[in-house]
Parts: sequence; C-alpha cells; structure tokens
Amino acid sequence: MKIDRLIDDNQGRYSNGYVERLHRTLLDAHFRIMGRTRFYESVDEMQPDLDAYLVSYNTERPHPGYRNMGRRSVETVMSFVS
Repeated sequence: MKIDRLIDDNQGRYSNGYVERLHRTLLDAHFRIMGRTRFYESVDEMQPDLDAYLVSYNTERPHPGYRNMGRRSVETVMSFVS
C-alpha cells in the first residue's frame, strides 16, 4: 500500500489562514467562554449555542481588516451578491 503526500505548492503553509483564524476566534470567543458556564455532553447540545454565536458573529459584529473595512460579514457578502 502506497500513501501519497499531497502538498499545496501554490500559496504554501499560509493558504489556510482565514480558516485557521476562524477556528481561533471560535475557540477564544465562544467555546472557552461557554465551556465555563455550561457542560456539553454531546455535539447536539452544543449546536444551538454555536449557531446563535455564528449568527451574531456574521450579522452583528463588525470585522476589521482591509477586506471587510469595518463592515459586518453579511454586508461584505451582500456587496458581491447585489
């Protein structure tokens, strides 16, 4: 059995930066805070709290940075859709 190693040569190790940043934000801003106030026994118990956080993250919280320019994520997406 041969295992092939796949490497993304286009952008190197930083090509996944946006996803890694979202994971870090979820960990710091949601899971560590909610983990202090509630004990989850399954993913099904955690899902409603995560869904509520993601709605506020995407629709209420302004995002700094040159791509969003202080807009909320939903505003950035809608500017490309319309």
